[in-house]
Amino acid sequence: MTGPQEAHLRQLRYFVAVADELHFTKAAQRLFVSQPVLSRQIRDLESQLGTDLFARTHRAVALTEAGRALLPRAREVLTLWEHAVVEVRAATAAATDVLRVGMSTALGRGLLSRVRRSFDRLHPGVRLVTRQFSWDDATAGLAEGNADVGFVWLPLPVPGLFDWIVVAEEPRLVLLPPGHRLADRDRVEVSELLDEPWLALPEQSGALRDFWLGLTERAGHPVRVAAEVSATDETFEALVNGVGLCFVAEGNAPSYTRDGVSAVPVNGLSSSQLILAWRRADRRAAVRDFVRLTDDAAHDTAHAHQVNAVSGGVGPAT
Repeated sequence: MTGPQEAHLRQLRYFVAVADELHFTKAAQRLFVSQPVLSRQIRDLESQLGTDLFARTHRAVALTEAGRALLPRAREVLTLWEHAVVEVRAATAAATDVLRVGMSTALGRGLLSRVRRSFDRLHPGVRLVTRQFSWDDATAGLAEGNADVGFVWLPLPVPGLFDWIVVAEEPRLVLLPPGHRLADRDRVEVSELLDEPWLALPEQSGALRDFWLGLTERAGHPVRVAAEVSATDETFEALVNGVGLCFVAEGNAPSYTRDGVSAVPVNGLSSSQLILAWRRADRRAAVRDFVRLTDDAAHDTAHAHQVNAVSGGVGPAT
């Protein structure tokens, strides 16, 4: 049997959420993950511990004796871990004079370069290090403590752990494969896209996957996922080969509109919001100043939505 020490922190977060809600669907919504993912993680945790944590029936979910014993300890572990992450990262940053900037998308319009220049003047001894994260990490390294601040897209998983500011708001367009029947249209309706095959973010991205599939606008109409994509080049290749279509933030469309791929505005589709996020418990001066300088730079742009993200894809990298 796998030792309980190997239980992953994410599984403990999922366990606590189900214990709080006593309802898998509500817990999945709270965590911004799909119910199958949540159920699988709970089963894995139970397998590692060698016992059931929940008594499940068609009508109710209840904690077992083992589950009740684990719950306070799980809460304690998660709290201690969050404090440890903040303290270790603060100590590391103080020792190495580094502020790590996680990115789900590369920023255009010179935003980051302007922030960097101002930050360097304010903190000449602190080095900014940027890192691009894959699309299955919707927090760009924040949740696992691999970044201090992150440029990511809403909706953000586990929002209670983070604060954020909106950096840019952009319409979502639909990217269409070469020769698509709607490619020559000036605009399309959401209803015209419902039965098309779609490119989706990895399942781990949770609510962000749902957002870029337009689930709210679908109003219950099922989505047909043709393929999952986790990088910009995968998205482009899938589009060129006619595998499916996807939504994209307006500022990223030029990265894809070549080799016959077209981008068309969509009526009735909500906008995307690019944010700068940071851990709520991280109160270091370097973090606060980076946030303030980013906010100033975004507002200095004539319109915040003109701060384009220029090298993304579907979902977090759009």
